[in-house]
Amino acid sequence: MIQLLFTLIFTEMALIVTFVFKTPFRKLVIMCIDRVKRGRGPIVVKTVAATVFVVMMSNVYNVVAIHRHWMEDGDINPTEQILLAKHLLEASLMGFSLFLAFMIDKLHHYIRELRIRRKTMEAAKKQNQPFEDGKTPVSEEIKALEEEMAPLRARIKQLQSELEEKTEEASNAEAHVLALKKQSEGFLMEYDHLLEENQSLRSQLQSLDR
Repeated sequence: MIQLLFTLIFTEMALIVTFVFKTPFRKLVIMCIDRVKRGRGPIVVKTVAATVFVVMMSNVYNVVAIHRHWMEDGDINPTEQILLAKHLLEASLMGFSLFLAFMIDKLHHYIRELRIRRKTMEAAKKQNQPFEDGKTPVSEEIKALEEEMAPLRARIKQLQSELEEKTEEASNAEAHVLALKKQSEGFLMEYDHLLEENQSLRSQLQSLDR
């Protein structure tokens, strides 16, 4: 279970890194996620996420129960220590994987919005270019065209400001990804420490059985 969760977390982190850097592989990932979000895909994803959340809450409940038993009795046996560490690690990994899945969904949404904004802005610029390049005599028709160009220019400015906001959000998301990477390294170190404690506790149990 723990190895599966680590595999899932590393896969999600790889997807987030793919979203951050503009590569041909990012287009493929975006197309795959677009297909997942069609039809019954969202229902399946929400069902899996709900199942993971329920299992995570079950682990949290077990951690609380063991901790409460520890506080009441004032002592805890090695088996309960192992179970406490196992449930705590699994709950942490499940919560982290759900958070990464949420980040992937938001990054995918922001990237799609950026692409739509850029296409709209390019189309508006193409429509505005002939009016700016054309040199025709001043007449009522030109005045009417200039009146039509005014809202287009305002729309372009609005799209540029929105593009800057989305770019800033993408930069913040990249910084957050780096922070998540450092946090995952901390989880790995904690996992190695827990494995060492697990081996030590097993050796103590074997000595007690003897």
